[in-house]
Amino acid sequence: MTRKMLIDTDTASDDAVAILMALQHPDVEVLAITIVAGNMPVKQGSINARYTAELCHKADVPVYHGAEAPLIREVYRADWFHGEDGMGNMHYPAPKTQPKPEHAVDKIIEIVKNNPGIELVTLGPLTNIALAIGKAPDIVANVSRCIVMGGAANTVGNVTPAAEYNIWCDPEAARMVFRSGMPIEMVGWELCRGEANLTDEDMRHCKEDIGTELAHFAIDCNADALTSSRDWLGDPGLGLPDPVAMAVALDPTICTRHSKHYVEIDCDGTFTRGMTIVDACRVAELDAHPVSMWQPFREKGEPWVTVCWEIDAARWKSLLYTCLQAPTE
Repeated sequence: MTRKMLIDTDTASDDAVAILMALQHPDVEVLAITIVAGNMPVKQGSINARYTAELCHKADVPVYHGAEAPLIREVYRADWFHGEDGMGNMHYPAPKTQPKPEHAVDKIIEIVKNNPGIELVTLGPLTNIALAIGKAPDIVANVSRCIVMGGAANTVGNVTPAAEYNIWCDPEAARMVFRSGMPIEMVGWELCRGEANLTDEDMRHCKEDIGTELAHFAIDCNADALTSSRDWLGDPGLGLPDPVAMAVALDPTICTRHSKHYVEIDCDGTFTRGMTIVDACRVAELDAHPVSMWQPFREKGEPWVTVCWEIDAARWKSLLYTCLQAPTE
C-alpha cells in the first residue's frame, strides 16, 4: 500500500536530496511540500524544492509557502554552510512551476485532517508545524509518524556546542511540537557523521558508477556542505542529515537502536538554547524533587518521543543509491 507523506522543509542542498529520495521511492506518495524559513528564506527554499521536484519529473507535487521567520526569534540563515543559493552555488535554472497560493500552515492542517495515518517528515525548523498544531490541535491524532530531522541526542551540536541548527533556530516552536504528544521520531544530526558520511569513494560511485542526472545533482549541490563538513566540523566526508532522516522515514529498520523518552527543548539558556534534553536514563520518571519540573510530562503518561540512537550506515547509503538509480520518467 502506498504511504502518504507530507514534507516540511527549508530547502537547501541536503534537504533537496531528502526530497528527491521521497519523490523517487515507489511506495511513497508525497502529497505536498511545505516551506519554512531556516537555511534559506522561504522564496529561495521554494525555488530549490520546485527545481528538485521537476528534476524528478514530479512537478505536480504542490509546494506551499509558510512561516517567513521563527515564532519570536530573529532570522538566522545557513548560506554560509550551503552556499548563497542553498545549493552549493550551482545556480540551477529557475523552476517552471509556481508555488500554490494557499499558506503552508493551512494546507498542513487540511492535508493531515483529510489523510488519517499520514507520515510527516520535517527537515527544517518546526515553525510551520507548531503553528498548525496551535491552530488545530486535533491534527496530532491523525499523524502516524512524525520523523524530525533535528536535535542532538546527548551529544554535541552543529550550530552551538549544545544545539542542532533546526531546533536552535526556533526552539519555542520545537518545544510546542515535542510537547504536543505527536509520535515523534527524532533523528539527530549526529547520525550522519563518521561512518555515515559519504566518502570520496561513495561520491565517486554516485557520479561515475550510477552516473544519472540525479546522482550528479545529489553530489554537486552539496559542494559547499562538503567543505563545511570537513573544514568546520572535522568530519571525514559529506554529512547528509536530512537524507539520513528521510532514509529512516522510508525504511524504519535502518534505525538499528531506538528507545522512547521524554524530550524537552531548552528555550531559556544562554549557552544551551535549542538543546534537546533527552531523558536517556528515564530519571525524569521518578517522583523526586530534582526532577519535579518533569511532572507535566509524567502526567501525560509514558514517553512518546522515539529517539534514534544508531543507524545501519551501509543500508542508508544503499537506499540513497537506489533512489539515485530509480527511473525518473
